[in-house]
Amino acid sequence: MAIADANGMPLAVLLASASPHETRLVEATLAARFTKAKPVRLIGDRAYDSDPLDKALAQQGIEMIAPHRRNRKRKKTQDGRKLRRYRRRWKVERLFAWLGHFRRIAMRHERYAENYLGFVLLGCLMIFLRTFFG
Repeated sequence: MAIADANGMPLAVLLASASPHETRLVEATLAARFTKAKPVRLIGDRAYDSDPLDKALAQQGIEMIAPHRRNRKRKKTQDGRKLRRYRRRWKVERLFAWLGHFRRIAMRHERYAENYLGFVLLGCLMIFLRTFFG
């Protein structure tokens, strides 16, 4: 999992098993962020439409913006004004595209998860350096 800012710069990266749902990994990913400041808003896709996740993030002062799933049973909590920010989600998806340019990350040649996470973090560092210095 990765969290990026509005420009696609990585803020947090977490490596976890594929079995837990993404909503269960959000708080752990926030705890592994590179910066001291917490984000004000998080934008996610339909998979992040979870009332318990919204409540847990609201206690930390973070607003979760995610479109509702089509089969949602409970009352809707998002309105159209907040979902306008969701249209700019492609800027966040750029981070994954930029990380895909590094062959060692895209193909996952590493056997051990720690080594793979190290290369992902190195890729994030290279994205930072490329953006700010050149």
